Amino acid sequence: MTFHLTDPALEPIAAKVLAGTRLCREDGIALYETADLLGVAQLADHVRRRINGDRVYFMVNRHINPTNICENRCKFCAFSRSAGQEGAYEMTLDEIVAAAKECVPEGAHEVHIVGGLHPDWPFEFYVDMVRRLREVLPPHVIIQAFTAVEIEFYAKISGLSTREVLQQLKNAGLDALPGGGAEIFSERTRAAAWDKKTSPDDWLRIHGEAHALGIKTNCTMLYGHIETREERVDHLIRLREQQDASGGFLAFIPLAFHPLNTELSALPGTTGYDDLKTLAISRLMLDNIEHIKAFWIMVGLKVAQLSTVFGVDDIDGTVVEERITHMAGASTPEALSKDELVRMIVETGHTPVERDTLYRVIRTYDQAGA
Repeated sequence: MTFHLTDPALEPIAAKVLAGTRLCREDGIALYETADLLGVAQLADHVRRRINGDRVYFMVNRHINPTNICENRCKFCAFSRSAGQEGAYEMTLDEIVAAAKECVPEGAHEVHIVGGLHPDWPFEFYVDMVRRLREVLPPHVIIQAFTAVEIEFYAKISGLSTREVLQQLKNAGLDALPGGGAEIFSERTRAAAWDKKTSPDDWLRIHGEAHALGIKTNCTMLYGHIETREERVDHLIRLREQQDASGGFLAFIPLAFHPLNTELSALPGTTGYDDLKTLAISRLMLDNIEHIKAFWIMVGLKVAQLSTVFGVDDIDGTVVEERITHMAGASTPEALSKDELVRMIVETGHTPVERDTLYRVIRTYDQAGA
């Protein structure tokens, strides 16, 4: 196969891509430094097709954010509030269960739950939440809930180890963990913007523990704030090393930083160029993670659609009532219909595949969207 590259610096990387050889740190930095965006896209699309053919995945899911009351109050977060502050909210268990049940008639295969670190809710609240959801939801609806940051918090308030927390939640019916809370694996950025949050080593350890217990997880990277290109590449390599060790990551989701309403609101936010390049580089660097997801809530519908020729094989799902990114100024819809997702994929010439959290195929559509 011949790639049409305008930057000679990409030629040795292209040779590695064709040979299926793992890229190194210097390769990742070179990919960020090049101005040949379409060259990077060609390399990433080649890898995507080698792994996933012409399939682009989506799902019918429901996001629930039980509370935005959080004891951490990180500088980059527009979602969190203190108890009693204007805009603070908390859902009861009955309200959480009712919201989850609403998605069943719509054909959902996942309930996705993340929220703030509520200072007054005991660990038993979360165990009861999962248990009650498992009792009322059909077996095919997967409960994907609680970031590694939340798991570490539950360990602190319960006196249990993080592995014991995970085991109790699994026993109650937890199926999978989302990938949030990783941010950037850099102590420099952590100290500046989220110093109370889970350390890189602990985030990776908790996901490794989940994998050892048979709990699949996703992984993420928050980019477009105060991090460097080198720190982005280092983050990807640490995820790749963890996948080599424990093998439980389902998908990688780069998360574009939204600065509005945060203490970092002076930052400009990401561009479409940076979004597409980061998605493509993720596909090239993460050779052992099967799926790369463009979260349309964060990058926008048009970039998510275009990303399917930049290494992306998944554009997430119907979502429904996502709050965290929208409170940081996201202008995307809070939900999409299944038909809209199928149409987006069909327009790109790819095959839409409806999936569940574990990438089990629910339905494959033809080029007419049927």
